[in-house]
Amino acid sequence: MTHITWLTPSHFTMLGLLLGFAIAHSGLAALRPRGEKLIGARAYRILFALVSLPLAASLIIYFISHRYDGLRLWNLQGAPGMQTTVWVLSAISFLFLYPATFNLLEVAAIQKPQIYLYETGIIRITRHPQMVGQVIWCIAHTLWLGTTFTVVTSVGLILHHLFAVWHGDRRWRSRYGEAFAVVKSRTSIIPFLAIIQGRQSLKLEEFMRPAYLGVTLFVLLFWWSHPTLVQAAQAAGW
Repeated sequence: MTHITWLTPSHFTMLGLLLGFAIAHSGLAALRPRGEKLIGARAYRILFALVSLPLAASLIIYFISHRYDGLRLWNLQGAPGMQTTVWVLSAISFLFLYPATFNLLEVAAIQKPQIYLYETGIIRITRHPQMVGQVIWCIAHTLWLGTTFTVVTSVGLILHHLFAVWHGDRRWRSRYGEAFAVVKSRTSIIPFLAIIQGRQSLKLEEFMRPAYLGVTLFVLLFWWSHPTLVQAAQAAGW
């Protein structure tokens, strides 16, 4: 029997970490209505963060430490413009990933966390910006690294976020009923589709908000600190 030398244990470890994060994150999201009734909205948000953030940090550290594991399917790192392309795609991915929640005081549970149903700003482009941002991030990093480990990681992340699309729509429908049906009819999952079909219009003035400026500054800070973060993750020895 031929031994597949490139299929390292880290591939399966990453799949296990992704599965654990998906169960914890989506499970706690599903239990939010009951949890808030039992312990209150602020306490539940803190519980959500205490569970999700360490798991997310573990994923990031493990990915950085093992990103070159497995078979190198391609190497485009020396291709003209590839580094710039990856950075631009990564920056765009953050613009989709993080402005979905505008009120940082609610994120930190300083104010009472709420679930909002709206169709302004980036929601006009896609109803599920976090999924779109994650897909763009995965495409960028898979192009750059080209390893089977990165492919496994990207496939796992995308599958989780595709499930989150169904799960999120289901929770919104359960909470808002007909109001969500109206929003759903005027938005799309695929970016810009509702705009192209004439069901939605893009209003650039809605992007003139502190949240978008904050994400832009975060992208610049991340670009500056990226080498340090990589070195710190690798030093963890995972």
